[in-house]
Amino acid sequence: MKSNTPLIGILTSSKSDGSIAGNGPLFIALQKKLISLNGISFVFIPEGMEVDCINGYSYSPEENCWKKKSFPFPDLVYNRIPFRTKEQEETSQLLFSRLREKNIPFFNPCFIDKYELYQLLKTDNTLRDHLPETILVKEKNQLLAFLKRFGGIYLKPTQSSKGKGIIRVRMEGPSEILLEGINKQEIYPSFTQFWEEWNEELLKKRYAGQEEIESAEYEGKRFDFRILAHAHYDNYTLTGVGIRHSQEQEITTHIPSGGKLLPYHLFQSSEHDEFFQTIISIIGKSLSEQFGFFGEFTIDAGVSKSGRYYIYEVNSKPMSFDEVDIEERKIENLCRLFLQLINAYPQEKNA
Repeated sequence: MKSNTPLIGILTSSKSDGSIAGNGPLFIALQKKLISLNGISFVFIPEGMEVDCINGYSYSPEENCWKKKSFPFPDLVYNRIPFRTKEQEETSQLLFSRLREKNIPFFNPCFIDKYELYQLLKTDNTLRDHLPETILVKEKNQLLAFLKRFGGIYLKPTQSSKGKGIIRVRMEGPSEILLEGINKQEIYPSFTQFWEEWNEELLKKRYAGQEEIESAEYEGKRFDFRILAHAHYDNYTLTGVGIRHSQEQEITTHIPSGGKLLPYHLFQSSEHDEFFQTIISIIGKSLSEQFGFFGEFTIDAGVSKSGRYYIYEVNSKPMSFDEVDIEERKIENLCRLFLQLINAYPQEKNA
């Protein structure tokens, strides 16, 4: 007989060496918070699914260790598979199908392809004005025309995160091309020579081209907003905003790539707050309608020197925030959302 204690399954995957991947500190923080709310969680991988149970690991705060156990199917699954390839594997897809059969809610349903995201968001009249022009790189002349139109563009793999693989390309003089990456800089005498070296990478890895926005600066360096949002009943709530300030290089403001963290209160304004609140609601609902329920996401956004807001990216598996207060609110909002969803979805465990 099933317990009345809410049971949350946190889905991750294994690493190549067979060990469990994922954000351990997040999993522990969620377990501690859920226990205080009379709930419980366990971490599992798709291969842990059996016919009528799931093998996983539960964290014991008293003993400060993980314990392997068999659990009944949970009331809800929180998808934290950290690798796109793992999420697309047959075992993961079988698990998602089983959860649907059993009417078990789960989020977030998938990673987001950057170009598919652009196509989705530009269908909304409000969001369209905040999107940098973007193309899917298909052939030489198309990319050259796009570069000539803007003078500078970013090239991003559509299925990567944390700034991996991103480069900036600018036209220098009548024919020269300047390429800048996080740790590299090269000059090509012509676009043809740039294309000869890069076309295989750009086409094989499915790159998007995005117009370069002249970003507003703080102390002479560009900055971006990192906006964290969570579902709250039929809408979305703003959990927190962090500022990422570029330092050694201007290609990305990500902290692992040398970006600096600044507190939002240095920049806070009613205009910023209104913009964030407007876009998180529209983006959250658009994602959920298109891909399945999104319980959380982050937005990388910015403001240009002319004062125009831009949405650069949306991420479905938010990294931990270095801001302690935002991370704490994230844990609270996630656990609140878990319990909201469990109450909203009557289970059919015997399906």
